[in-house]
Amino acid sequence: MTNDKQLATQALAAVLDNALTESEITNLLEIPKKPEMGDLAFPVFSLAKTLRKAPNMIALDIVEKLSQDGFEKIVATGPYVNFFLDKSATMTSVLSAILEQGEDYATVAPNGEKVAIDMSSPNIAKPFSIGHLRSTVIGDALAEIYRKIGYTPVRINHLGDWGKQFGMLIVAYKKYGDEAAIRQHPISELLKLYVRINAEAAEDPTIDESAREWFLKLENGDAEALALWQWFRDESLVEFDRIYQELGVTFDSMNGEAFYNDKMSEIIDILADKQLLTESEGATVVELEGFENPALIKKSDGATLYITRDLAAALYRKRTYDFAKSIYVVGQEQSGHFKQLKAVLDKMGYAWSEDIYHVPFGLVTKAGKKLSTRKGNVILLEPTIQEAVKRAQAQIEAKNPDLPNKAVVAHEVGVGAIKFYDLKNERLNGYDFNLEEMVSFEGETGPYVQYAHARIQSILKKADFKPEAVIGQSFSLSDDESWAIVKLLQAFPDVINRAARLFEPSAIAKYAINLAQAFNKYYAHTRILEESSEKAARLSLAYATGVVLKESLRLLGVEAPEEM
Repeated sequence: MTNDKQLATQALAAVLDNALTESEITNLLEIPKKPEMGDLAFPVFSLAKTLRKAPNMIALDIVEKLSQDGFEKIVATGPYVNFFLDKSATMTSVLSAILEQGEDYATVAPNGEKVAIDMSSPNIAKPFSIGHLRSTVIGDALAEIYRKIGYTPVRINHLGDWGKQFGMLIVAYKKYGDEAAIRQHPISELLKLYVRINAEAAEDPTIDESAREWFLKLENGDAEALALWQWFRDESLVEFDRIYQELGVTFDSMNGEAFYNDKMSEIIDILADKQLLTESEGATVVELEGFENPALIKKSDGATLYITRDLAAALYRKRTYDFAKSIYVVGQEQSGHFKQLKAVLDKMGYAWSEDIYHVPFGLVTKAGKKLSTRKGNVILLEPTIQEAVKRAQAQIEAKNPDLPNKAVVAHEVGVGAIKFYDLKNERLNGYDFNLEEMVSFEGETGPYVQYAHARIQSILKKADFKPEAVIGQSFSLSDDESWAIVKLLQAFPDVINRAARLFEPSAIAKYAINLAQAFNKYYAHTRILEESSEKAARLSLAYATGVVLKESLRLLGVEAPEEM
């Protein structure tokens, strides 16, 4: 199926005598602000200097030469060439593609290349909070978006299961821990210990020193330290697995920081062989041009750092997966770290360092305040999911008390509401947590989009619509509302590609909202089930909209219930 931009690009390229490449033409095409100005507009300003003519005259000359095939009309409006698509031909092309391909519409054949996605990565012995949600759902959505355009995603949960915080936790446990209490409520009790010891450390610097000593013991294989660490890790994974099941998120690798303990010596050897290591104030570093600070590889006490581990992880992943892209979905406060990581890999001679991308995101706040596990100011995810499901069920009870499988649908709506609300925000923008707004069936929310999909399924069920019965037909609807939907459906492949290129799942979430709004507007003005010569076209439009809404939600990790 040729999309509207391809059609306009090909028509323009045929008459511009290589003044612009097809790629340049496509990039210049705009969507007019007002529908009456056409479906696409080509500004000719860039040609004025070459052709030495006024832009409005250039536009007139181009229109005279252009083939009208595939267009209702093409007109010059000042310095723009405005294209009006052939509505019937476009509608038939778009709807036929979706009727025939179903959920595979806009799917690209596998290209054999892998995308490694470092995502979620919660810290062991800490509860899974709303703050961990962003990395989890953004990474999960990117995995499906890249699969849609032909890649094989590799979801990696780089667990925070190593580091000085474990020294701090061991100090806390040995100082005032209760084994029986921890075994009964592991994560909540460990959180209490962690918050308490950090509060004390603020007043007593010897606690911080003790934590460093215990972490060094852990790195050196001390039996007691390792046993406590393993216990904390095992208990944490039980909780994490339960929450991932709630979210419907799975991983291809759960190799955390500790997995790379025996792989860092190779990194240090490579750095030494390439004469990249220097000493600075007792620590081992790699000097980097253009950076304020060098990359700290080992502290003066011999302890390793995040970057040492991440260098080992990057090399391991390249060898294991031979990735085309390696994406790190990590908060924007770590931007400096990933710039250093890429710079060190580049100095090591690894050209694939250019294939590493840090995908940062903003913070989730509560009432405008930053959340902090260390200070005990957290919104725990598990009770949040439970409350969201409860609120979704209450609304379903009010709207559709006879709905079968209400509990299942409420879970799909509640969990979907939380995920969608996060993903509709551009990832660099943080957002303030508001559960009531998230679970609302009105406004720009997941439940609103899910409800639009369910409404479509109800219409199709009443009509006993069978897509195979209308394949091969031509479709023509004259109203503005249906045309707005067709243009959105046609744009779906471009939206997916843009979401992948910018690592921006919000592009798909916003698209889903726009499509749901466009259909609801159409539904309000049109009797879809009324017998007329347009009925097959109206139902085909509804079916196609339902397919694309469901696929949009799926790419975001959100279910699309058939009934609500």
